[in-house]
Amino acid sequence: MTVLLNRNYVKPKLNELLSKTGKKLNGTNIEIHYLDANFPFINKFPLLPHLSHNDGKKIDLSLVYETKSGIITNRQKSISGYGLFEKPKPTEYNQIEKCLKNGYFQYDYPKYLTLGKINSELVFSEKGTKKLIEKILENKDLGKLFIEPHLKNRMNLKNNKIRYHGCRAVRHDDHIHIQLK
Repeated sequence: MTVLLNRNYVKPKLNELLSKTGKKLNGTNIEIHYLDANFPFINKFPLLPHLSHNDGKKIDLSLVYETKSGIITNRQKSISGYGLFEKPKPTEYNQIEKCLKNGYFQYDYPKYLTLGKINSELVFSEKGTKKLIEKILENKDLGKLFIEPHLKNRMNLKNNKIRYHGCRAVRHDDHIHIQLK
């Protein structure tokens, strides 16, 4: 879908980062699935819903899922890869609730972007997503990685390149956002 919509363009440095990460994941059953990158024809021209994806230096990646028996799969839970959230557990900090209570209605917007639910038997893979993120973080050209605070804490990720994106953006517990320096 991203190819048909011309939203698969990135700068060569970001393409290289993704390629290096893919090679580091060889033999793990984890593949990188990109969801949305950049519109190629006009620099600084964003397309909804990503106002920041306007320079070829940013891309969204799918979370990693597994079967109920723990087998990592490369399938997703929605057609678009967006909108099916890995919500905070009752014991985890709920940034989503805080943003919505403070009037940031767009924070939940990706729930309208699923284009349909699929593979409902899949569950979020903490170990697979953590491994993907750790391999991305090994790249010196990575500037920032956005994911919801409850997932960062759940996966015990400590790197200072993992940031919170703020309530003005959309929630990041259905995908990972990465960008170059």
